[in-house]
Formats: sequence, structure tokens, C-alpha cells
Amino acid sequence: MSGLLAHPVGRFRLISGIEGLSYILLLFVAMPLKYVAGEPLAVRIVGMAHGWLFIGFVLALLAARRPAGWTWTRTVLLFALSLVPFGALAIERFVRAEGPPGR
Repeated sequence: MSGLLAHPVGRFRLISGIEGLSYILLLFVAMPLKYVAGEPLAVRIVGMAHGWLFIGFVLALLAARRPAGWTWTRTVLLFALSLVPFGALAIERFVRAEGPPGR
């Protein structure tokens, strides 16, 4: 592997971004389709995908914790940010500010 996926932090960043996008789609596309347009199928599909991605996010977060040198406080903060709409943007900013892994 090379590039972003070569390190657990890179894999975490990628999964975090995809999971964050699925959360935005769930909240701002699928939910309005369900409650405004009466189309519940969108929530079932996007909700299931988001659920699996969220599990992947948690696993990737835990896998990246030690190699990145994150404390449990930092890890819990990153987890809490994933619960907030657009929190993936803050996660990305925090992780990028720390610089490349292993510096």
C-alpha cells in the first residue's frame, strides 16, 4: 500500500471522510425524503450504509490511536466529533494539524 492507506492514520482519515459524508447524506437527503416526500427507502439504504461505515470509523479510530500517539482524551474527542454533523471536517483538521504519522 502507498499513500493515504499506508498508515493506520491515513486509513482512519479516509474512513472518517466517507463516514462523515454518509452522515450528511442521511441527515440532509434521506431524512427529508422520508419525512417530506414520504419515501422511507432512502433512510433504510443510506442508514444501513452509514451504520456499517460508523462501525468502520470506530475500528479505524481504535487502530490509529497507538500509532498516532493519541491519548484516550484525544480519541474520545475524535469520536465525539463524529456524532456532530460536519464533524468529519473538524476531525480532518485536527489530524492534519498533527502532521504526517511518525514524524
